[in-house]
Amino acid sequence: MKVIAVNAGSSSLKFQLLDMPKEIVLASGVIERIGLKDSIFSIKFNDDPHKEIKQIETPKDAVNLLLERLVSLGVVQDLEEIDVVGHRVVHGGEKFSDSVIIDDEVMKAIKDVSDLAPLHNPANLTGIKAFNEALPHAPGVAVFDTAFHQTMGPVEYMYSVPYEWYKKYGVRKYGFHGTSHKYVSLRAAELLGKKPEDTKVIVCHIGNGASLCAVKGGKSIDTSMGFTPLAGIAMGTRSGDIDPAIVQYIADKENKHLDEVIEELNTKSGYLGLSGLSSDSRDLWDAVARGDKKSILAVEKQAKMIADYIGAYYLALEGCDAICFTAGIGENASETRKLIVDRLGALNINLDVERNLARGTETLVSTKDSSVKVYSIPTNEEVMIARDAQRLLKK
Repeated sequence: MKVIAVNAGSSSLKFQLLDMPKEIVLASGVIERIGLKDSIFSIKFNDDPHKEIKQIETPKDAVNLLLERLVSLGVVQDLEEIDVVGHRVVHGGEKFSDSVIIDDEVMKAIKDVSDLAPLHNPANLTGIKAFNEALPHAPGVAVFDTAFHQTMGPVEYMYSVPYEWYKKYGVRKYGFHGTSHKYVSLRAAELLGKKPEDTKVIVCHIGNGASLCAVKGGKSIDTSMGFTPLAGIAMGTRSGDIDPAIVQYIADKENKHLDEVIEELNTKSGYLGLSGLSSDSRDLWDAVARGDKKSILAVEKQAKMIADYIGAYYLALEGCDAICFTAGIGENASETRKLIVDRLGALNINLDVERNLARGTETLVSTKDSSVKVYSIPTNEEVMIARDAQRLLKK
């Protein structure tokens, strides 16, 4: 079975074509800068990269170009070989606790919660429609970022605000990065030699966007992002948790609209806000090496917030088998992992200096005498999407 896993944004389209259930990647790539004259189409197959720059005006054009190239480059002989399309969808609200085969009702439900993810859900829907038109024989499957966290209990997902906000407007914690958290927690169970239902794992998905998840018995019981991805730990440009009264205070002081302040909390805070230098972890660690005080503050602040969540989740899980670092920073930044683990002294965890230098590889980075195993596990959301697509198509 051939599954194409798709992540459609407003100006980009990421994809992987996989041979399932072998989980062999036949081709992968991305189309960037859709709608601009110098759009970029990149694809890799048989370890052979192919790149071209041309004008791609619409997401539909991007989908058609991708499918044309899959045939012309010989990745597939015919588009009929593609059995199913798996779509990453950011928000499923409370309606979806699992991935689903897409029909008109599902598309309406995705549209209905678009006000909860206005930058993502409409783009995801555009991608779904484009693939439906281009591959009418291939069912679509929606894999929701929020679905994995629907196993949280009300004490974890409710906010202590007027209950009517929840009943009328769906104000609650939803959580994100669910596909990544699910993949990494399942992989951790394999590495531990246990069944998922017998494990307790804390997953730290740390990239430009970042969140933590407490996974018990293969199910999410709590996560750091909330109603939106702005909540939780400090990130590349997001503030993470703050006193909400700050929003009105800064709006008054700066004579700004509330929307403008929220925008700054999303795009000018976190690493960028504290360091005044960059939202990129690599730039900050270079500056840390030079003794830049604000960059030191930025990385230490994030590490403290992550360690605080790990401590809380360790208690919620009543201990844990493994702490797993994943995503761009989690998989690659040994300095960040060390900074975080150094704050977990009470848990009796030590990192192996040599193994912690691992970058982008699946590695046990803790020492044998550590009370909790610490892993670096590269995430693979595309494989998770393909697995769900295959599972649902078989049904």
